[in-house]
Amino acid sequence: MHSSSCARASIKAGATTKPSDGTATSKETSQGRKSPGSPLTTESAVSTVPTMVRGDWVLFHPVYSPAELKAVEVLHQEPKTVADKAAKALVIISRKLFDVFSLYKAKPLPPNYKELSVQYLRDNGYILDEKGWLRRILFLETIAGVPGMVAATIRHLQSLRLMRRDNGWYGLNQRLRGMVGVLNACFHRIHTCLEEAENERMHLMTFMTLRRPSLPFRAIILAAQGVFYNLFFLSYIISPKTCHRFVGYLEEEAVYTYTKCINELEAGLIPEWTSKPAPEISIDYWRLSPDAKMLDLLYAVRSDETTHRFVNHSLANLNPETDVNPFALREPDMHTKGKKISFERDEAEAYVKNSHDLIEKK
Repeated sequence: MHSSSCARASIKAGATTKPSDGTATSKETSQGRKSPGSPLTTESAVSTVPTMVRGDWVLFHPVYSPAELKAVEVLHQEPKTVADKAAKALVIISRKLFDVFSLYKAKPLPPNYKELSVQYLRDNGYILDEKGWLRRILFLETIAGVPGMVAATIRHLQSLRLMRRDNGWYGLNQRLRGMVGVLNACFHRIHTCLEEAENERMHLMTFMTLRRPSLPFRAIILAAQGVFYNLFFLSYIISPKTCHRFVGYLEEEAVYTYTKCINELEAGLIPEWTSKPAPEISIDYWRLSPDAKMLDLLYAVRSDETTHRFVNHSLANLNPETDVNPFALREPDMHTKGKKISFERDEAEAYVKNSHDLIEKK
């Protein structure tokens, strides 16, 4: 299996040139302030020449090694600002509404649960059956795919409106000026957001092969998605940083949910899935083994949610006016993303510099 730390785009051999001497230096900004010569900051878009990308039928997404799949931990980003606390509070409210719509009681297992039958635990609201888990997962994934598409749409429209490459978090540092052979889109926050949205949609498409939602369920999704999309759209225009923090907290809940599902499956509390083969679409998408089971699928999906948790919390730690997307060229492997909640700004800066050094060596 390929590691999730692979670069986003393959560079055609011999197509790159050395960067020019125009490396980032302290320059006067439009407000008269000086921008430090940092690989994390930029003041303008940078042109590159696209050549060739080697990929598959979907946007970039990590494929995890067995060790990476087991490296995920349930972590929490402590809120530091008023905006962070507001984002966390909104996620808590959303979680409670989510529990209501998915008929989840969230009762802790009794100490002697191993002595009780699965049916008893289900009848008394301690655990969900496979239909309950699918209902919960389907609802989660229909909503989880919204933020990435909203963010990408807003950044895309701004790029068209201003008639320039995507900037700020979404641009590329001056240190890469003059380099060719890397796909333009990979440097954009637009592309990262689209990857997240498509990844969440693929989660939905995968689990929908196991259950077709009823009409009432679809009606609830229609209403929830309509409200959430428009609220998130307006919120992202006002404060993208807060919105990324909100998504980071939302993904924390997703990681917790999938971890709980995995634990129950491994404990024999979802017997219907014990030997159930993973859907064919998941074997193709995550490059699972041909004999993969539902447990393998859940581990892969949880790793995806961990990636979104890490990326969004990291972006929320940056300056949206000057800092670039540190994950434009590559992402850390799951041994980092699974055990660390986010990059602080100085860590993101070091990571961007390391990415630049790797590109220059090519």
